[in-house]
Amino acid sequence: MNSGANALVSGTAAVVLILCACSPRDRSAADTTASKVGAAVDTAAGRVGAAADTATRRTDSAAASVAKRGGWTDASVLGFIGANNAREVRLGQLGEKKATNPAVKKFAQQLVTEHRALALEMRSLAQKLSVTPDTADGDVHKVMDSARDQIKDLTDKSAGADWDKKYIDNQIDDHKDMLDKLQDAAKNTNSAELRAAIEKASGKVQEHLTKAQNIKENELKS
Repeated sequence: MNSGANALVSGTAAVVLILCACSPRDRSAADTTASKVGAAVDTAAGRVGAAADTATRRTDSAAASVAKRGGWTDASVLGFIGANNAREVRLGQLGEKKATNPAVKKFAQQLVTEHRALALEMRSLAQKLSVTPDTADGDVHKVMDSARDQIKDLTDKSAGADWDKKYIDNQIDDHKDMLDKLQDAAKNTNSAELRAAIEKASGKVQEHLTKAQNIKENELKS
């Protein structure tokens, strides 16, 4: 409540004190005055409250506008990285079991270990920043849909040279897409800590991409 409203409240208190010492006629007049004063206080308080609500809505709107940059929010970035980590761990576990080429099998094991570690780091960062990863974001859903389709396809496919090639081709496509999106997300966050984490993750994704390309070139020649 502002100073004007406070003054009106003080006036109301004074009127209440006067009521105790007035005659019935005076008391009736005082009642009327008190009623008018009370109405004025309510009106003033209502205006103050409405102004505060408007200011809050404007602040929230401005904050939302700043948070959403380049199609990314901190929550959607964390959701996207989390979905990719989950996909690569599950596909890596499948590769550990079904890959027949030693280089492919070893690469799958590396992905399980390193994407699990990245998942833990990003989870800790989300807690530190008090940000809940957005799992409803469109890019997150694309990753989850891709994971479902790849897992079904590779589960149904017979183990062998073709399986190994399909797995590595998927990894190249997945890591290219992830790298492109992480580089874009890094440009569109106001959080220095999140940007540093994205850049670190991008370095690891680039390492995986390069390794998958080398395996395809040197180990899976037809």
